[in-house]
Amino acid sequence: MIQRFRSCGVVLLGVAIAAGWGCSRKPSRVYPPGINASSAGKEAMAQYDTDGDGVVKGEELDKAPSLKAAIQNLDKNGDGGVSAEEVTARVEAWQESRIGRMSLGCVVRHNGSPLSGAEVTYEPEKFLGEEIKASVGTSDENGVVSLTIPESDPPGAACGLYLVRISKKEGGQETIPAKYNTETTLGAEAAQDAAGIEEGVTYDLQY
Repeated sequence: MIQRFRSCGVVLLGVAIAAGWGCSRKPSRVYPPGINASSAGKEAMAQYDTDGDGVVKGEELDKAPSLKAAIQNLDKNGDGGVSAEEVTARVEAWQESRIGRMSLGCVVRHNGSPLSGAEVTYEPEKFLGEEIKASVGTSDENGVVSLTIPESDPPGAACGLYLVRISKKEGGQETIPAKYNTETTLGAEAAQDAAGIEEGVTYDLQY
Protein backbone atom coordinates (compact mmCIF):
# COMPACT_ATOMS: atom_id res chain seq x y z
CA MET A 1 0.00 0.00 0.00
CA ILE A 2 1.28 3.47 -0.86
CA GLN A 3 0.12 6.54 1.01
CA ARG A 4 1.08 10.21 0.99
CA PHE A 5 2.71 12.05 3.86
CA ARG A 6 3.72 15.66 4.43
CA SER A 7 7.50 15.95 4.22
CA CYS A 8 10.05 18.75 4.44
CA GLY A 9 11.62 17.85 1.09
CA VAL A 10 12.60 20.87 -1.04
CA VAL A 11 12.91 20.79 -4.83
CA LEU A 12 16.17 22.34 -5.93
CA LEU A 13 16.18 24.37 -9.15
CA GLY A 14 19.18 25.27 -11.29
CA VAL A 15 21.86 25.51 -8.63
CA ALA A 16 21.39 22.62 -6.23
CA ILE A 17 21.30 23.68 -2.57
CA ALA A 18 21.62 21.10 0.21
CA ALA A 19 18.65 22.28 2.26
CA GLY A 20 15.67 19.93 2.26
CA TRP A 21 16.67 17.69 5.18
CA GLY A 22 18.39 20.07 7.59
CA CYS A 23 21.73 20.29 5.77
CA SER A 24 23.39 23.64 5.16
CA ARG A 25 26.49 24.29 3.10
CA LYS A 26 27.65 26.40 0.19
CA PRO A 27 25.61 25.58 -2.96
CA SER A 28 27.31 23.62 -5.72
CA ARG A 29 26.49 23.86 -9.39
CA VAL A 30 24.81 20.65 -10.54
CA TYR A 31 23.36 20.10 -14.00
CA PRO A 32 20.58 17.68 -15.03
CA PRO A 33 21.84 14.26 -16.24
CA GLY A 34 22.54 14.15 -19.97
CA ILE A 35 19.84 11.66 -20.97
CA ASN A 36 19.17 11.01 -24.66
CA ALA A 37 15.42 11.66 -24.62
CA SER A 38 14.66 9.98 -27.95
CA SER A 39 16.63 6.86 -27.09
CA ALA A 40 14.96 6.69 -23.68
CA GLY A 41 11.52 6.56 -25.30
CA LYS A 42 12.54 3.81 -27.73
CA GLU A 43 14.28 1.77 -25.05
CA ALA A 44 11.29 2.05 -22.72
CA MET A 45 9.12 0.44 -25.40
CA ALA A 46 11.72 -2.26 -26.05
CA GLN A 47 11.72 -3.06 -22.35
CA TYR A 48 8.03 -2.92 -21.49
CA ASP A 49 5.91 -2.99 -24.68
CA THR A 50 5.75 -6.76 -24.92
CA ASP A 51 2.98 -6.94 -27.53
CA GLY A 52 4.68 -4.43 -29.82
CA ASP A 53 1.69 -2.13 -30.31
CA GLY A 54 3.69 0.97 -29.40
CA VAL A 55 1.97 1.60 -26.05
CA VAL A 56 2.64 0.25 -22.57
CA LYS A 57 -0.77 -0.25 -20.99
CA GLY A 58 -2.94 -2.71 -19.11
CA GLU A 59 -0.99 -5.71 -17.81
CA GLU A 60 2.18 -4.29 -19.37
CA LEU A 61 1.82 -1.18 -17.24
CA ASP A 62 1.40 -3.33 -14.14
CA LYS A 63 4.85 -4.75 -14.89
CA ALA A 64 6.35 -1.29 -15.40
CA PRO A 65 5.98 0.24 -11.91
CA SER A 66 7.88 3.45 -12.66
CA LEU A 67 5.76 4.23 -15.71
CA LYS A 68 2.61 3.42 -13.76
CA ALA A 69 3.68 5.68 -10.90
CA ALA A 70 4.25 8.55 -13.35
CA ILE A 71 1.20 7.95 -15.55
CA GLN A 72 -0.32 11.31 -14.58
CA ASN A 73 2.58 13.16 -16.23
CA LEU A 74 3.30 10.65 -18.99
CA ASP A 75 -0.12 9.93 -20.47
CA LYS A 76 -0.80 13.18 -22.31
CA ASN A 77 -3.37 11.77 -24.76
CA GLY A 78 -5.46 10.09 -22.06
CA ASP A 79 -5.38 6.60 -23.54
CA GLY A 80 -4.34 5.00 -20.28
CA GLY A 81 -0.93 4.00 -21.60
CA VAL A 82 2.58 5.28 -22.26
CA SER A 83 4.23 5.64 -25.68
CA ALA A 84 7.83 6.27 -26.72
CA GLU A 85 6.92 9.84 -27.62
CA GLU A 86 5.45 10.44 -24.17
CA VAL A 87 8.55 9.13 -22.42
CA THR A 88 10.71 11.32 -24.66
CA ALA A 89 8.58 14.38 -23.89
CA ARG A 90 8.83 13.72 -20.16
CA VAL A 91 12.62 13.44 -20.26
CA GLU A 92 12.76 16.71 -22.19
CA ALA A 93 10.57 18.33 -19.51
CA TRP A 94 13.05 17.29 -16.78
CA GLN A 95 15.88 18.78 -18.80
CA GLU A 96 14.01 22.02 -19.43
CA SER A 97 13.33 22.38 -15.70
CA ARG A 98 17.10 22.74 -15.13
CA ILE A 99 16.84 20.80 -11.88
CA GLY A 100 20.26 19.35 -11.16
CA ARG A 101 19.48 17.76 -7.81
CA MET A 102 16.42 17.66 -5.60
CA SER A 103 15.74 16.54 -2.06
CA LEU A 104 13.75 13.34 -1.91
CA GLY A 105 12.25 11.48 1.01
CA CYS A 106 9.76 8.77 1.91
CA VAL A 107 8.44 6.82 4.88
CA VAL A 108 8.48 3.03 5.25
CA ARG A 109 5.89 1.22 7.34
CA HIS A 110 5.15 -2.43 8.04
CA ASN A 111 1.47 -3.20 8.49
CA GLY A 112 0.88 0.40 9.52
CA SER A 113 3.77 0.77 11.96
CA PRO A 114 7.08 2.58 11.27
CA LEU A 115 9.78 0.23 10.00
CA SER A 116 13.30 1.22 11.04
CA GLY A 117 16.53 -0.01 9.49
CA ALA A 118 15.06 -0.62 6.04
CA GLU A 119 17.33 0.24 3.12
CA VAL A 120 15.46 2.02 0.34
CA THR A 121 16.97 2.23 -3.13
CA TYR A 122 15.59 4.34 -5.95
CA GLU A 123 17.09 2.50 -8.93
CA PRO A 124 16.95 4.43 -12.21
CA GLU A 125 15.24 2.71 -15.13
CA LYS A 126 17.71 1.11 -17.55
CA PHE A 127 16.08 2.85 -20.51
CA LEU A 128 17.31 6.20 -19.15
CA GLY A 129 20.94 5.23 -19.77
CA GLU A 130 23.86 5.41 -17.38
CA GLU A 131 23.83 9.13 -16.54
CA ILE A 132 21.35 8.83 -13.66
CA LYS A 133 22.67 7.22 -10.49
CA ALA A 134 20.73 5.36 -7.82
CA SER A 135 19.67 7.17 -4.65
CA VAL A 136 19.64 5.31 -1.35
CA GLY A 137 18.72 5.85 2.29
CA THR A 138 17.93 3.97 5.50
CA SER A 139 14.77 4.45 7.54
CA ASP A 140 15.06 5.86 11.06
CA GLU A 141 12.98 4.93 14.11
CA ASN A 142 10.00 6.76 12.59
CA GLY A 143 10.41 5.04 9.24
CA VAL A 144 11.59 8.28 7.63
CA VAL A 145 14.10 8.01 4.80
CA SER A 146 16.22 10.75 3.23
CA LEU A 147 17.40 9.58 -0.19
CA THR A 148 20.63 10.68 -1.80
CA ILE A 149 23.17 9.60 -4.40
CA PRO A 150 26.06 8.06 -2.43
CA GLU A 151 29.12 10.32 -2.18
CA SER A 152 27.40 13.07 -4.17
CA ASP A 153 27.89 16.74 -3.40
CA PRO A 154 25.44 18.29 -2.86
CA PRO A 155 23.20 15.46 -1.66
CA GLY A 156 19.87 14.61 -3.23
CA ALA A 157 18.47 12.79 -6.24
CA ALA A 158 18.25 13.47 -9.97
CA CYS A 159 14.97 13.78 -11.86
CA GLY A 160 14.04 10.43 -13.32
CA LEU A 161 11.92 7.31 -13.30
CA TYR A 162 12.88 4.78 -10.66
CA LEU A 163 12.23 1.25 -9.48
CA VAL A 164 11.87 1.36 -5.70
CA ARG A 165 13.50 -1.47 -3.78
CA ILE A 166 13.08 -1.86 0.00
CA SER A 167 15.24 -4.33 1.88
CA LYS A 168 15.95 -5.28 5.47
CA LYS A 169 18.24 -8.16 6.29
CA GLU A 170 18.67 -9.90 9.61
CA GLY A 171 21.37 -12.51 10.04
CA GLY A 172 22.11 -12.22 6.35
CA GLN A 173 18.53 -13.14 5.43
CA GLU A 174 16.05 -10.86 3.69
CA THR A 175 13.01 -10.18 5.87
CA ILE A 176 10.93 -8.29 3.31
CA PRO A 177 9.11 -10.10 0.46
CA ALA A 178 10.63 -10.07 -3.03
CA LYS A 179 7.73 -8.00 -4.40
CA TYR A 180 9.27 -5.05 -2.56
CA ASN A 181 12.91 -5.61 -3.58
CA THR A 182 14.32 -8.16 -6.05
CA GLU A 183 10.99 -8.44 -7.91
CA THR A 184 9.68 -5.03 -6.96
CA THR A 185 6.24 -3.80 -7.86
CA LEU A 186 7.06 -0.29 -6.59
CA GLY A 187 7.99 2.63 -8.79
CA ALA A 188 8.43 6.38 -8.52
CA GLU A 189 9.12 9.54 -10.47
CA ALA A 190 11.42 12.22 -9.10
CA ALA A 191 10.51 15.58 -10.61
CA GLN A 192 9.30 18.99 -9.48
CA ASP A 193 5.73 18.25 -10.55
CA ALA A 194 5.62 14.50 -9.91
CA ALA A 195 2.59 13.11 -8.12
CA GLY A 196 3.09 13.26 -4.36
CA ILE A 197 6.50 14.92 -4.52
CA GLU A 198 5.51 17.73 -2.14
CA GLU A 199 3.57 15.52 0.27
CA GLY A 200 6.03 12.64 0.00
CA VAL A 201 5.20 8.96 -0.22
CA THR A 202 4.64 6.32 2.45
CA TYR A 203 5.30 2.71 1.50
CA ASP A 204 3.16 0.59 3.81
CA LEU A 205 4.50 -2.93 3.31
CA GLN A 206 1.95 -5.68 3.88
CA TYR A 207 3.34 -9.09 4.85
